[in-house]
Amino acid sequence: MTDGTDKAAPGRRDTKQDRLASALRENLKRRKAQARERSKPAEPSHHDEAAPHQGIAEKTGD
Repeated sequence: MTDGTDKAAPGRRDTKQDRLASALRENLKRRKAQARERSKPAEPSHHDEAAPHQGIAEKTGD
């Protein structure tokens, strides 16, 4: 009888480790790219150039 543990064949274990290592590398690359994007200074959009309360004076003058 078996003791209940699944022991993968040595060839499969290497394949799984290679796959996991590759996934970890890709994850690290993605996280580094995200960190670089977050550290960049934000560029103002075209909407930021307008006056913050433009058009409100017309409505409150009633």
